[in-house]
Amino acid sequence: MTTRAGSEDAAASFDPLRPKLMRVAYRMLGSVADAEDAVQEAFIRWMGADRSDVREPEAFLRRTVTRLCLDQLKSARRRRETYIGPWLPDPVLEEDEEEDVTLPLMLALERLSPLERAAFLLHDVFGVDFDEVAATIQREPAACRQLAARARTHVREARPRFQVDKQHGLKLAQAFFAATRNGDMKALGTMLAADVSIHADGGGKRPAAMKPILGLDAVMRFHERMTGWFRENGSTLVRTVFVNGLPGFVTLEADGELQTTALEIEDGRIVAIYVVRNPEKLRHLH
Repeated sequence: MTTRAGSEDAAASFDPLRPKLMRVAYRMLGSVADAEDAVQEAFIRWMGADRSDVREPEAFLRRTVTRLCLDQLKSARRRRETYIGPWLPDPVLEEDEEEDVTLPLMLALERLSPLERAAFLLHDVFGVDFDEVAATIQREPAACRQLAARARTHVREARPRFQVDKQHGLKLAQAFFAATRNGDMKALGTMLAADVSIHADGGGKRPAAMKPILGLDAVMRFHERMTGWFRENGSTLVRTVFVNGLPGFVTLEADGELQTTALEIEDGRIVAIYVVRNPEKLRHLH
């Protein structure tokens, strides 16, 4: 039985590590709620562990969280097979763009096996050596190197190729919001790349395109149709901010729900627009 003093001792050593553990869990799962569950379960196990035998609490807890996430990924993948429309990770807001795992990279991670994802994130993103990776996912170090190498090949194209200046990115996000809500199609056209796409996640809970909208013409037609809707119903800008490492904004829509929009920018033009409308993915923003 855990005493009150023991619980306080466990919390005192765990709480400073909680933000780092959340980063691991969220990048493994793409869900804030699931990541919080994994981290909380790790804390429960930490309270019950013989902590006097743990030389490196951070490594021990990172290992625990990663294993819990690997277990969760099995059920998460099954849920995504029946997900209504495009799936996007929960939006996480940051004040700047210095994010190690951007939204496009998180989508690329979805195509990896759970073990490839763990090996890549632990080694390439969090700087964990392969001996610890091996102990975490219970594979030989050589096998972990192969897992990370395969993952690297799959996600290489998702790495940002163009560094976006912070102020320029947020200024472009503000201009995009204004053009799409005011119906300024001429201004909007100057911001978009020829191969621009829209990916909207409503999860079946709110209206959203069931498939990605691809190409400049299709994206322009979509926004032309939306102009009348925005004029009649409104869309209020809450703040411009980086969303999963991409410049974007949070809005309050006519139905009283929040929405996030993230813009992937290459060579000064928007190549992808990611919109999260599913209320279940936006609860943590309230």
